[in-house]
Amino acid sequence: MFKIENLSYRYRKSSPYVLDGVSMELKSGEIGILLGKNGSGKTTLFNSILGINKPSGGTIVYEGEDMLKMSRTERARRIAYVPQNIQFGMLSVYDSIMLGRLSYFGVRAGDSDRKVVEGIIKEMKLENLAARNVSELSGGERQKIAIARAMAQEPGMIVFDEPTGNLDLANEELIIQEAKKLAREKNIAILSSLHDLNQALYFGDRFFFLKDGKIKYAGGEEIITSDVINDVFDVNMKIITLDNKKIIIQGG
Repeated sequence: MFKIENLSYRYRKSSPYVLDGVSMELKSGEIGILLGKNGSGKTTLFNSILGINKPSGGTIVYEGEDMLKMSRTERARRIAYVPQNIQFGMLSVYDSIMLGRLSYFGVRAGDSDRKVVEGIIKEMKLENLAARNVSELSGGERQKIAIARAMAQEPGMIVFDEPTGNLDLANEELIIQEAKKLAREKNIAILSSLHDLNQALYFGDRFFFLKDGKIKYAGGEEIITSDVINDVFDVNMKIITLDNKKIIIQGG
């Protein structure tokens, strides 16, 4: 169980709160989608979860442990991060995935670290890419390597920042299916930000709408209504049902 209670953050003591009493819960194996306008505080919330920002108040708890009291290394063994813009440098796929083991070894990787990395490469069917430089790969392949690197941390939770933002339709589907597989088969909690509301419906189990520094709406698919979307995004959208699935379309 991942739980945030009454989390607040502001950049300076004289500044207004960017996060103002944020509370949310996510269980192991669940996919949570964070939704909100640009500038609503999604990145600030992610940075607080990852330990980049120090909250002004509130708690972040993972499996009963206070994450605000953890070191970066301790936190990295529990929560991994897959950014939208992935930077690997000139490393091979194998070495890029090995970076996920940094919180487990000091100067040099050991046999146990190599075993974990080789297992992930086999499981994700990356054997043919292992020796290649990541810079030579497609966007979808690089995103898959980023997920493999996150998996090497052996986390209980992964935070995705717009995981499909720069991908074509085929690679969007690939990454969503990889993430769903992690949640269902590995019992890993996933928290992801997305802009595409229909993609969010397809991907997520729980939905968190961030507005005015607070989680204003939270719950399952039933909370996604035209009124909620209009309130959070200030746009008129209509929801129809096709084959028992919600589809969001533009128009009042």
